[in-house]
Amino acid sequence: MGARPEQVLAPAAWLTDVERARSARFVHEADRRAFVAAHLLVRLSAAACLDADPATLTLLQYCEIHGEGHGRPYLKEFPGLGVSLSHTRGYVAAAAGPGKVGVDAERVPPGAFDTTLAAQIAAPTSITDNTELIRLWARKEALIKRGELSLDTVRAPIAWDGHHVLEWREPPDVVVVAVTDVKAERVPHGREPLW
Repeated sequence: MGARPEQVLAPAAWLTDVERARSARFVHEADRRAFVAAHLLVRLSAAACLDADPATLTLLQYCEIHGEGHGRPYLKEFPGLGVSLSHTRGYVAAAAGPGKVGVDAERVPPGAFDTTLAAQIAAPTSITDNTELIRLWARKEALIKRGELSLDTVRAPIAWDGHHVLEWREPPDVVVVAVTDVKAERVPHGREPLW
């Protein structure tokens, strides 16, 4: 699923105390809204997958370095269901399904080709515009979220065997990539609540 933050019509009461504390630390209101919307949208995505009430789903994250609220997300009630979320200013995306899932939404920067990013991710020389570069970065970021790449190994070539890739663009400048273990489809998210 993907949507603008204002389209995610779900109550912030669903958030955990850790999520509320993290959202309160954002300096820019637009970034805070995107964070909250992404965390609500992943619950809606999981609920649609499970045919469950999203209000009953607790999203948790834990990272050995940064503690609670960081790391790969999972649902307390359904830890075996893969979930992933992403937010960029003005757009959020979420994915849920069996196995590992990773989703990333990125804005395409205007202007000249970003040679610094291209070098950091070892983009092939055939990529010469920012849209294709960000598409590659979003693919790699989705793999990072699946636990298959890291920022230290992001230069590695991608092996796509066994992966399913779903991509879309959200005008004017957002690229979204979801990588799953099973064939996936984009579920539209409109202005009406899904529950």
